[in-house]
Amino acid sequence: MDLLDWHRGRLSSRRLAVLLAHLPRDGAVARELHDEAAEWSVTDHLLATVADQLAVSNWMFATVNRDEDADPLEYPDPIPRPGATGTEATDEDRSGEAGPVSSSPVPDRTELMRFFS
Repeated sequence: MDLLDWHRGRLSSRRLAVLLAHLPRDGAVARELHDEAAEWSVTDHLLATVADQLAVSNWMFATVNRDEDADPLEYPDPIPRPGATGTEATDEDRSGEAGPVSSSPVPDRTELMRFFS
């Protein structure tokens, strides 16, 4: 297919619009327009969210069941998403509510015990 066919009158504007609308999400045009975000499908985003939630769940379980005298466990880092600016996160990312991240996003032992009892 030659795009000059549209200029020559062999390709209608409607057909060109349909072809453009149905270009593959992982094609060169999408990568040019959306950078690395074009490489992530909805499934990839959902899988990264599941992995993040599983890591937090494991962290909570290990934190509650650790020895009281042990050092606190490090909160798991989320899987980097395309277009993310780095470590900037909000409470919405972790709890579903809007607001800035507090200076200590890690709940202490008493909060976890209250949550699990």
